[in-house]
Amino acid sequence: MGYSVGRWEGGSLVADTIGFTEKAWLDIMGHPRSEAARIREGFTRRDFGHMEMEITMEDPKYYTRPFTNKVTLNLLPDSDIIEYVCTENEKDMQHLNR
Repeated sequence: MGYSVGRWEGGSLVADTIGFTEKAWLDIMGHPRSEAARIREGFTRRDFGHMEMEITMEDPKYYTRPFTNKVTLNLLPDSDIIEYVCTENEKDMQHLNR
């Protein structure tokens, strides 16, 4: 839903994405996103089975300053990759830990 460019910064893969439209939300909570949005995602493999993901969002049209969210992703061996982004025909809510 935008144009992404990836590069390595040391041991991290970093993807910068721009060129969004206002046709989609920023997240599943419905927060807005404009054409001015820029999202930077960094992926660092901490060790076998764990990856650190850091997402920085900036959008001067809707937000006063950039904000960052950090998440640790865990390897789930012998599992299927499930659909998450698309809300049409959504099949993953039953698998999320709440």
